[in-house]
Amino acid sequence: QLSVEQTSVEPVSSPKEQEWAGPEALCPGWLEDEAPDGEVPEDSGDPDCATHAYELLQSALRHEGLPHTLDRSAEPRTGFGPLDMTVCILGSPTAFLPVLLEGGTRCPGAMVLCLSPTWASRVPSETSPGAWSLLLSRGVSFEAGGHSTLETFVPPRRANYVTGTFATGSPESGWVGELARDLDCPTGGSVPLTHRLEDPLIARWVLAARAGLPVPPTLAFILGLVRLEDPQGQESLVQEEVGAFLGGTAMEPYSQVAVRTAGWRWHGTGTRSTHGKEEGAAVAQAVGARLRGLREEDSVLLEALVPTARLPTPPPRSPAPRLPVALRICTLVCRSWGDRPQLCQVACGVGRAEAPVRHGAALPQGLDSSLQQWGVVAPGQRQALATRLRGAAETATAALLAAEAELSPQQRGGARARTDLLGVDFLLACVDDALELVALSANSQRCLETCLLAEAMGRAVGEPPGDLPRLLAETLLHRAQCHLVEGKDILLIGAGGVSKSFVWEAARDYGLRIHLVESDPEHFAAGLVQTFLPYDSREHRRDEEHAERVMELVRARGLRPHACLSYWDDCVVLAALVCQRLGLRGSPPAAVRVAKQKSRTHQHLQRCRRGRPPPAAFAVPCRRLQSHGDVERAAGVVPFPAVAKLEFGAGGVGVRLVESAGQCHAHAARLWRDLRDDADHPGIGLGWGNAMLLMEYVPGTEHDVDLVVFEGRLLGAWVSDNGPTRLPAFLETAACLPSCLPADRQAQLVRAALQCCLACGLRDGVFNVELKLGPGGPRLLEINPRMGGFYLRDWIREVYGPDLLLAAVLVALGLPPVLPARPVPRAHLAGVMCLGSEHGAALGGGGGLAALRELQSRGLVRLNRLFEETAGAGEYEEPCLSVACGGATRAEACLRLLGLCQALGIDSPRYPVEHFLSHFK
Repeated sequence: QLSVEQTSVEPVSSPKEQEWAGPEALCPGWLEDEAPDGEVPEDSGDPDCATHAYELLQSALRHEGLPHTLDRSAEPRTGFGPLDMTVCILGSPTAFLPVLLEGGTRCPGAMVLCLSPTWASRVPSETSPGAWSLLLSRGVSFEAGGHSTLETFVPPRRANYVTGTFATGSPESGWVGELARDLDCPTGGSVPLTHRLEDPLIARWVLAARAGLPVPPTLAFILGLVRLEDPQGQESLVQEEVGAFLGGTAMEPYSQVAVRTAGWRWHGTGTRSTHGKEEGAAVAQAVGARLRGLREEDSVLLEALVPTARLPTPPPRSPAPRLPVALRICTLVCRSWGDRPQLCQVACGVGRAEAPVRHGAALPQGLDSSLQQWGVVAPGQRQALATRLRGAAETATAALLAAEAELSPQQRGGARARTDLLGVDFLLACVDDALELVALSANSQRCLETCLLAEAMGRAVGEPPGDLPRLLAETLLHRAQCHLVEGKDILLIGAGGVSKSFVWEAARDYGLRIHLVESDPEHFAAGLVQTFLPYDSREHRRDEEHAERVMELVRARGLRPHACLSYWDDCVVLAALVCQRLGLRGSPPAAVRVAKQKSRTHQHLQRCRRGRPPPAAFAVPCRRLQSHGDVERAAGVVPFPAVAKLEFGAGGVGVRLVESAGQCHAHAARLWRDLRDDADHPGIGLGWGNAMLLMEYVPGTEHDVDLVVFEGRLLGAWVSDNGPTRLPAFLETAACLPSCLPADRQAQLVRAALQCCLACGLRDGVFNVELKLGPGGPRLLEINPRMGGFYLRDWIREVYGPDLLLAAVLVALGLPPVLPARPVPRAHLAGVMCLGSEHGAALGGGGGLAALRELQSRGLVRLNRLFEETAGAGEYEEPCLSVACGGATRAEACLRLLGLCQALGIDSPRYPVEHFLSHFK
């Protein structure tokens, strides 16, 4: 906790100054907005407000220095297909304008503003019985550079995501709510959800009971809970309840209360009366007066007036008395990647203590300057408060969204309706000489407007653009893309092992229809897919023939896949060949072949000498080994120490450090004897043969770079670090994400990985590139022309949010995935690999695996099962399990992991986990 005494080194205000902090300083400054006339706002009744709304849009664009909307409505646009993205914003042209502009830059033409109910129509859904599709016949679309165009769409354009101004009292909320009701596409809110969110009684109950956050002590009187025929009996009941509340322990710190009517109809409206706590009779009378006019869904609230914390402040610059003021902290939170709440922005409102600080009544200011104004002068204290505020806002949002998810589709306004953006207001109070954040209320739009105003004000004085429009646009566009992939037919080549089990769960969650081609007719995934096509393709030197046979299977079943891809290393070339024959998007088979064959990759790159630096700068001298004669010839070109490994290998199997030609001969002899075909060790590429290569040993740290590339353009990149490998076999020991490297060194790895992929012809897809980073920069180890294996997809999703699997599907469908433009890690992960030979006893007989599963169920560890049983033996062994712990910092994650490994017996003198983790600094 932050003590009030700790927040300032300045002297405490004088007794005379403190007099100004009397009863009036127990300000209702955190109360809801108050309308002067007390009337409940109603709809404007204007059936077609397009003209006025269009003029408002032009005024807003002009204010931003942007060109007016170009009117092309006389030239109807055609050609929109099922894979074209349409994010529809209904209603106000100004509430979402920065989001529309940002979305137009990220995905030109995808954001469409609908200003009138006559511009859209609802038709019965073809995919969801009982639901409706929203079709746009007209709209304002947004392009890069702030350009906008008024267009008509023939035939009407189908919305993939819909949101708008559902807020109570907005003039367009009636028609917006009606158009967005019961849609078959994701809908970012609804009128029923807004009513629930903006009912202070419901919101406050969720914030207190579900989020565990402090809220103002509140007593609510609800119509219909207790019915008394005798008015005198009701009056006695009210007096009894009011007396108990005022005299209760929750009210001990407070001296004033307010009585008001509440409910969604009254959000931001209505009058209230303020009373001293000792005025019990007057309070009961005020409650009774409001009860007589109560309507269904309304309530009467009796609540404590919680004062803004009074902190020691610097001496005033003038002798004039300092007036008590109130502070309202407004937080805007969005439903981000993986449905996790993410704080987007904070804005504060400051006003006189005796009058409420209303949204829109005062210009917003930043949290940091507000805290300084309040006397929190130490930067560390302000940062600590900001961190606590982020946690409280995201916790509050998570609780509100979880409660919302329990509602029926009818209560939500449709099966696909859910809140994606909301505001939570807080007060900085003082409890027992410590600062405490008190949650006040939630809203659907007012915090958005306040935060966007703060963003615009910052730009006016030269502040760099904030993240708010980008975060909101990414949220909307991502949800629209998730809807686009629903129901798409995906031809998947190769099921893989237990390490790829997440594919089937993800396919179900995204609504994909998987048609699986798999060599094992008894594979466990057979019952988890739409169509199972058993076909033995393990002899991959015959992939051209296999591709023809797969095409025959696809035609025989009448399948028309929208995309074809593979997550399994063995099958990437076959998938590329099938893609080519089906005319689907994917990397050319020739490019995948170059990447798949390790010696060919390096030899190809060595010929690529254009660029600064050229791709050749990242290649490593290597030679292919198919016989012992090749060993002698390679030894004359490749310096020792060198690395000998399988040409088409995966999982690090058969990789070994050799110090001389003699050691290379010996290792090759063992490997060619033990690993001849796929039956000897499935899944490591032996279907391509057991040729080897000898490559120069590269010193430095080892890293994985996972890339998302679309039409040769880099859309996303994530760098992870590997711990020291166990020599001489190069088995992976540990890893961490995010990388420990400074940004410029990570940028080197990403650029080298991208250049290597593009030079090989890999222009579309999700790729995993393994590199070493030494003093002279990056050097390539190998390219995996598919999504990263082991734990990488899970970790990237946990730390950064995006899903590599979904990104791979979107690229294969021909859609550029929307990914975070500026990814910020939400946590740090550190993990260690477990081996059957080292940890079988501890994990099995010692009960370690059962303990880990229990910890995983509680969210304390992350497990990634790589094999059902120990894979291989001796020098051909592969890790069977990845165990990881998270933390707010890398040091915290490593400390937790080390303690866990020591407790379970994973750490040992033969397997020194502390040494493996010590490299992550």
